[in-house]
Amino acid sequence: MWPRDELLKTIWHAFIALDVDHRGKVSKSQLKVLSHNLCTVMRIPHDPVALEKHFKDDDQGPLSNEGYMPYLNKFILDKVREDFDVLEFNKMCWTLCYKKNICTKHLLITDEDSFKVWCIFNFLSEDKYPLVIIIEEIEYFLRKLMETMGTEWSEEKFSDYKLQLNTKKNCLTAWELIEVVGMGYFSKGLNRQSMSLGINEVFQELILDVLKQGYMMKKGHKRKNWTERWFILRPNSLSYYVCEDLVEQKGKIVLDQNCCVESLPDKDGKKCLFIIKCIDKSFEISASDKKKKQEWIQAIQTCIQLLRLGLPSPHREARLRRRELRQRQHVEEDHLVEKMRQLQAANENKQRQLEAMREKMEEAEAKAALEEHKMLKTQLDLQDRYRLDLEREKMVRQQMEEQVAQKSSELEQYLQRVRELEDMYHRLEEALEDERQAKQDEEAMRKLQARLLEEEATKRAELEQFHLQQQRALSQTEAEKQELVAEQLAKERELQTAMLQLDRLEKDRKGALEQYEEVSRKLERAANKTKTWKDKVAKHEGLVRLIQPGHKGPQRITNWGPASFTDAELEMRKKSWQESKNQGAQAQ
Repeated sequence: MWPRDELLKTIWHAFIALDVDHRGKVSKSQLKVLSHNLCTVMRIPHDPVALEKHFKDDDQGPLSNEGYMPYLNKFILDKVREDFDVLEFNKMCWTLCYKKNICTKHLLITDEDSFKVWCIFNFLSEDKYPLVIIIEEIEYFLRKLMETMGTEWSEEKFSDYKLQLNTKKNCLTAWELIEVVGMGYFSKGLNRQSMSLGINEVFQELILDVLKQGYMMKKGHKRKNWTERWFILRPNSLSYYVCEDLVEQKGKIVLDQNCCVESLPDKDGKKCLFIIKCIDKSFEISASDKKKKQEWIQAIQTCIQLLRLGLPSPHREARLRRRELRQRQHVEEDHLVEKMRQLQAANENKQRQLEAMREKMEEAEAKAALEEHKMLKTQLDLQDRYRLDLEREKMVRQQMEEQVAQKSSELEQYLQRVRELEDMYHRLEEALEDERQAKQDEEAMRKLQARLLEEEATKRAELEQFHLQQQRALSQTEAEKQELVAEQLAKERELQTAMLQLDRLEKDRKGALEQYEEVSRKLERAANKTKTWKDKVAKHEGLVRLIQPGHKGPQRITNWGPASFTDAELEMRKKSWQESKNQGAQAQ
C-alpha cells in the first residue's frame, strides 16, 4: 500500500496547477474532472454526484485545498487498492502541472527525466504545504545522483551553492530542483545519456523501490533448463523479465517473513548458486560471480528481515531516520533558543540589577564626593588656621632666637675679651722667659762665634794654599794637554800622508800589473813569431840553430814599473818604507 502522504503530495501539485488565479481555490467543476481522473488511474469506482452531495451545505464558489481534503480522503484515498499503477497516477498529475511551471527545452534533461526528478522531489519533500525540499535532502539526492553517474562529489561547490541558497530561503520547490539538475551545475562535463541513466537509477531505487537489479541465470520448474533473466528486487518481491527493458515479465517471487535464502554448492556445471525458499516453491538462481552472488543473498536477506520486523524499505527507513534526526535537531535548536532566551532574559535582569547597582554606586560616589568636598574644605580651613598660628609662633620664636643670639653674642664677646687677656698674660710671661733664655743663648753664641772665627781663619789659609797648588797643577796639565794635542795632530798628518802614499803605491801596483800583462802578451807574440821563423829557417835552409832572445824567467815587477830597480835597491826601499810605517804607528 502506498503511503497516503505521498499520494497527497502528488495530488497537491495537480490542485495547485488548477488554481489559475493563484488565490488558493479551485472551482468545483475542475475538481470534478480531477476527481474523475484520479478514480480512473487509481481504479476506484467513480461517483459523479458524490462531490455535490459532500459540498451541498457549502455552495459559496471555489474550494480551497483544506476544503477539498476531506472529500479526497473519504471518497478516494480510503478506497485505494494496491494493484493500481502508481506511475500512471504520477504521470496524470505531472501532465496537469508541469507545462504551467517549467519549460524543459533549455535544460540538459528530457521531459521524462524531469518527471522522474519531480517524483523524487515528492518523495524527499517535507510533509508541509506548500511543498519544498530542504537543503539536507537536496544534498542527499545530489550525492546519490553523482554516485550513480560515477562523478566525484564536489563539497566545495555545494558549500558555495548552500551559501547562495541560505541568503534566499534555504529550500527549493519542485521546479527549482528540476532546473538545478537540468542546468548541470553539479554535473558539468556529462552528456544527456549519462544524466538520464543516473536519474533513472535513483528514480527506480527511491520511487519504484528497486533495491537491486541485474542479469542472472534461473532454473526452470518444468523443463529444468537454465535461462538468463533480468531480475529486479523490491522490498516484498523479486521480479524477473526477459531483458532489462521490462516489457515482458516472466515471473514474480513474492517475499514474506517465511521465506529464506541459502547458498548452494556448484553442480551441473553451474557456479555461484543460491536458492530462495518460499512456502510453496523454491527457486535456484546462478549469479555471474561470487561477489554478485554474495550481494544478491545479502540484499534478499535484508528484505526478508525488514518484512519480519514490519519495517518499510531501506531508503524509506533512511528518510524517516533523517526526518527524525532533523526533528530532534529542531527540538534541540528550539531548546537551545529557549535556553538562550532565558539566559538573555537573565542577562538582561542582571544588566538591570547591575544598572541599578551602578546608579546606587554613582549616588553613593556623589554623596561621598560631596562629603569629601566638605571634609576637604574643613581641612583647608583648619590648615589655614594652623598656618596662621604657626606663622605667629614662628615670628615669636624668631624674635626670641634673635634676643638669645644677641645675648649669646654679648656673652661670647665678653668671654673672648677674657680669653684675650689671659692669652696676653701668658704671652708676656713667655716673652720674659724667652728674653732670659735669649740672653743666655746670645752669650753662648758669642763664645761659639769667636771659636768659629778662629777656625775659619785657619781653614782659609789652608784653602788658599790648596788653591795655589791647584792653579799650578792646572797650568801644568794644560801645557801637557796642548803638547798631546799637537802630537796627535802631527800623527794624524803623518797617517794621512802614509795613506796617500799607500793609495799611490796601490795605483802604481795596478799600473805595473797592467804593464806586466801587456809585456807578457808581447812576449808571447814574439815567441810565436820566433817559433814560426825557426820553422821556416829549418825547412828552407836546413839550419838547426836555436835563437834565445833572453832569460826565460819571470821579470820582477814593482810599483815603479818592470825592471826599474835591482833586488838590493828594492830591499833597501822596502826596509825604509817599513820603518816609516812603524814610526807613524808609535806616534799615534
